[in-house]
Amino acid sequence: MPLSDEEARLLHQLEQSLAAEDPDFASTLRGSKFMAHNRRVAILAVLGFLGGLVLLFAGAVSAMTWLGVLGFVTMLGMAYLFMNAWKRGIGRSDEEPARASGKPSKPTGTFVDRMEERWQRRRDGDER
Repeated sequence: MPLSDEEARLLHQLEQSLAAEDPDFASTLRGSKFMAHNRRVAILAVLGFLGGLVLLFAGAVSAMTWLGVLGFVTMLGMAYLFMNAWKRGIGRSDEEPARASGKPSKPTGTFVDRMEERWQRRRDGDER
């Protein structure tokens, strides 16, 4: 049952207020939907790639060149879709423990700043 216009408007307002009050939580919710979408795209791309492989072999066996070409083009298209889904992230279970411990997932600062920080930690550790 679809939402009425009033319900859709209220839901949109709630989403906006949530994003304004707690942007981290809102981005987490958006990210999980995004990763689920990318997983679906990746699964469909793998299935499409296998279908293209079947078409390619069917074209080769039956001597229908156009069918083999169609299978090859299908395989290329599905490989492209899979790679896009992979780049966007189809599941990052290795980052979840880092979030749970409170550590940022990406290092902050420039490369030189991080190296200086590491040097300072080493010096402080040696002096103790």
